[in-house]
Amino acid sequence: MFKYLRRVAAATLLVTVGVSPTATAAVTPGDGLALTPPMGFNNWNSTHCGAEFTEAMVKGIADIFVAKGLKDAGYQYVNLDDCWALPHRDSSGNLVPDPIRFPNGIKAVADYVHAQGLKFGIYTSAGTKTCNTAGFPGGLGHEQQDANLFASFGVDYLKYDNCNNQGVDAKLRYGAMRDALRNTGRPIVFSLCEWGQNKPWQWASDVGHLWRTTGDISDNYAKMLSIAKQNWVLAPFAGPGHWNDPDMLEVGNGGMTATEYRSHFSLWSMMSAPLLIGTDLRKATPATFEMLSNREVIAIDQDPLGIQATVSRTTNGLNVLVKPLQNGEKAVLLFNEGETPNQITTSATEIGLPRSPAYRLRDLWTHTDTHTANTISATLPPHASAMFRVSTDRHWATYPPAMDAGATIATVYPGALPIVTPGTTTSVITTVTNNGRLPAIGVDTTLTAPNGWTAQPQSSTSAIVLRTDQSLSTQWTITVPPGLTPGKYAFTGAATLRPNVTLPYTLDVVIPGAPPLAPAYLSDLKWLRSTNGFGPVELDHSNGESKPGDGHTMTIHGVTYPKGLGTHAPSVVEFYTAGHCTTVTADVGIDDEKAGAGTATFEIWSDGTKVADSGLMTTKKPAQPLQGNITGATLLRLITTDGGDGNNSDHTDWANAHITCTN
Repeated sequence: MFKYLRRVAAATLLVTVGVSPTATAAVTPGDGLALTPPMGFNNWNSTHCGAEFTEAMVKGIADIFVAKGLKDAGYQYVNLDDCWALPHRDSSGNLVPDPIRFPNGIKAVADYVHAQGLKFGIYTSAGTKTCNTAGFPGGLGHEQQDANLFASFGVDYLKYDNCNNQGVDAKLRYGAMRDALRNTGRPIVFSLCEWGQNKPWQWASDVGHLWRTTGDISDNYAKMLSIAKQNWVLAPFAGPGHWNDPDMLEVGNGGMTATEYRSHFSLWSMMSAPLLIGTDLRKATPATFEMLSNREVIAIDQDPLGIQATVSRTTNGLNVLVKPLQNGEKAVLLFNEGETPNQITTSATEIGLPRSPAYRLRDLWTHTDTHTANTISATLPPHASAMFRVSTDRHWATYPPAMDAGATIATVYPGALPIVTPGTTTSVITTVTNNGRLPAIGVDTTLTAPNGWTAQPQSSTSAIVLRTDQSLSTQWTITVPPGLTPGKYAFTGAATLRPNVTLPYTLDVVIPGAPPLAPAYLSDLKWLRSTNGFGPVELDHSNGESKPGDGHTMTIHGVTYPKGLGTHAPSVVEFYTAGHCTTVTADVGIDDEKAGAGTATFEIWSDGTKVADSGLMTTKKPAQPLQGNITGATLLRLITTDGGDGNNSDHTDWANAHITCTN
């Protein structure tokens, strides 16, 4: 009886909102939706719940999609995130659009987006409230009512978050919304924003079209890298109509360099990730539009075969990702995640192409063609990548030989900053290699030092000819002037060959500040560099995840600490010690401000050697004393990891962190 009444009520509501209950079912395997990863825009990363999130803004984004060529490049969805509704449902239990933000209602916005030939998306949470602290109403217990309302709006895409879920099993919560969307008869792409907490890649392929595999992204390189690594191991679970989602794009938001954003966009495209723009396109620079509109890179993401790239090789932060394409070609990404220039190498046969006299290499960022005998390599600056489409091509000889050129310097450990000190000499190696089947003729290399420095070659800087796999390596003696201020200093150089080919390269080196010469709390010292999961590293406070100074007094298991470093896993805080220090101590643990949540490990590293490890820490554990011997170390690193379960709520405190040093 009760089942019958529920069916009648559902049918009545469908008629009320003007949706046919007999239309083609949505959100089912093989429903024809999201056969390639969705592409579009979401406002959250750029606006959050700010006053600029309005009807005018959303319509303006749709206009920009058309005017700037993003629509033609493949972007379709203009999606709203949290804060579009009022904090309370109406007397009928329906969600109510905020009349200030959306004075004409949501349907009017959706209609405008549709009129531009685009699609429209909306947001709610699989809980009693959404994720915003204001607590807007969520969909738990209102699945069919909300789905019907969304269908009446003309929604094409639903992002369904995970906050305030009252402990209800994720499969039940997300399955209920899948069924509700199906019942509306409207084709709606269903995005599970479950943060990977319950491994949705193992069960959600018949629930939604994409599922978040990680916690939220933020606009910094360390967080982007952490998310990419969590996602790229899940390649077997992705395919047409069911995609791993490592969260939105941060390209253009200002927290990363152009090099890092290019790697971000390349990684997401190789991983067949949804490409949802997260920057305010009204303020975007031409360079941002150019990057987001790179159709050759987008084509890799949107390849109909739908295979996510796998990592074929990874050593010391040097990564090779390979993605098979529908036409038999392979996409290859060479990615240097570390802090020094490094050469990354693979080959056409290693990535699975058949043997051939030579292969065509299409560089998807420079839009140039070369040929290779087999080797695919690039010497890449820190955080940089090179992306190629590789194929057999009987016309390979019409393309110039593929060359790899760059400058490198020795470091304390793989991935360390390239440190040099004033008043000393050091060595830099420049190398240019011919990977082509045809010879490279008239090869020359140069290296230009910063003002006041000198760079003198100690071996030949030219070669009449370089045949296949031959290299020209030149050692340069670098004289570092005394009295330099701490900071980054750039070398520039280039390899040239005939006719009219120039391969520029750069090398950045770092002058560190003075090392500590007496015992001190680490929060009273200036670190050499830091990376953090969310927000900046805090001094003598916990991490608040957003801006400097937004943390609280460090408290671990009820004990407060006046000194220390507040980090958020995954994090690295590195200090230049120059051999003057011997011991580091700290009380480590998860801050109480994330009651009941958070797991992490704490590690102390002396140069490239781990000298202390806390093991897995949780909020249920009191602070653990940690001590590491760093005698003779040039660099001290304090590292936290997310404990292997994602980094939500991983507020990691290095309480009373202290170092012992002498002059």
